[in-house]
Amino acid sequence: MTEHLSDTRDLAEAESVQLTSELIRIDTTNTGDPATVVGERAAAEYVAEKLAEVGFDTTYVESGAKGRGNVFARLEGADPSRGALLVHGHLDAVPADPSEWSVHPLSGAVQDGYVWGRGAVDMKDMVAMTLATARRFQRDGVVPPRDIIFAFLADEEAAGDYGSQWLVRNRPELFEGATEAISEVGGFSITVKDDVRAYMIETAEKGIAWLKLRVRGRAGHGSMVHEDNAVTKLTQAVARLGTHKFPLVLTESVREFLAAMSEITGMEFDEDDLEGAVGKLGAVARMVGATIRDTANPTMLTAGYKANVIPSVAEAVVDCRVLPGREAAFERELDEILGPDVEREWVAKLPAVETTFDGALVDAMTASIVAEDPGARTVPYMLSGGTDAKAFDSLGIRCFGFAPLRLPADLDFAALFHGVDERVPVDALKFGTRVMDRFLRSC
Repeated sequence: MTEHLSDTRDLAEAESVQLTSELIRIDTTNTGDPATVVGERAAAEYVAEKLAEVGFDTTYVESGAKGRGNVFARLEGADPSRGALLVHGHLDAVPADPSEWSVHPLSGAVQDGYVWGRGAVDMKDMVAMTLATARRFQRDGVVPPRDIIFAFLADEEAAGDYGSQWLVRNRPELFEGATEAISEVGGFSITVKDDVRAYMIETAEKGIAWLKLRVRGRAGHGSMVHEDNAVTKLTQAVARLGTHKFPLVLTESVREFLAAMSEITGMEFDEDDLEGAVGKLGAVARMVGATIRDTANPTMLTAGYKANVIPSVAEAVVDCRVLPGREAAFERELDEILGPDVEREWVAKLPAVETTFDGALVDAMTASIVAEDPGARTVPYMLSGGTDAKAFDSLGIRCFGFAPLRLPADLDFAALFHGVDERVPVDALKFGTRVMDRFLRSC
């Protein structure tokens, strides 16, 4: 029996690497523009086939548009009276320019100890680890302690309008009974001292507010003196907003994170000097630093149609990320910064989510990591970005980021998300698959 379990464990680990590579090779580029989106159907059908091979009954759903595929499977647990655990991952990935990469971003190349390609860490790695574990459970007849809902979703990279948000509005029965959930951007390690690793588990994330700004002026000839130029007024407003520093705010999630890091490292993180405190965190400082204040980053500008014509309208898009509880204050500051002449339109507006770092599920996460990395510590943190957790939080589901990876100390993991040469260590995938197996057996 021990030999059999070792064989199936090794098979699951190898599968997680192969599945990651094969998923990367399936183009699921999500530009956010319905006219140029590739769609997730091919990847969803691939996942459904891998689940069906081992006996899962799957449900395929296209969410709101042709080709926006989602796949669901449910594994019955020992205690049906307990709330189900939702394990969800998205199949889409952001665009990548091959000319900037060392390897082709859709190659799924396995070389130099890494699996390379767009989606390697965001988040086809967790999809693969989840899929490999689900396949092992079905082959070995594993009955988890509670029902597990496996969900592989579309459109996370464009706020979920054709994925999680659509499914929650139109097919909530697919998540029936789910009380807790795990997904991406959590459970990864940072080396803090003397080969001691802290694993960051996401318990909160900032709100997403994609904002379109519009300024109207008087059209005219580009050669004339012109005091009502929409482009000038818009760029001035965008510059004010883009250079504005919103106030520092210490949320409970960040306070818990700094307290845990202080206990692990022995360093002091002065709450009266938040920026200085976060600056001590090394490579992860950029990620954590974005969770101590709201941010508003201009990302797109649109105006004009000819070099010598002053247009009557100019537009910009700003990516705003707002801390829990700061929504009303943030909008008041926007009013002050932008002034009355700048029209505002919310392109997407999804709330911040936050839960506590306690309970049996957190204990199971910690135990599964420590079993594979003795001496490891788990710490809560807030994600500066957003995930499909925003949709599932609206159903009353308690959401965590837990896609476990033991990472090399010198790897700048945060830079890989949406970055050039995105890649995931092969050893980290195998480690994560072992942790996922232990976790789902005890969740």
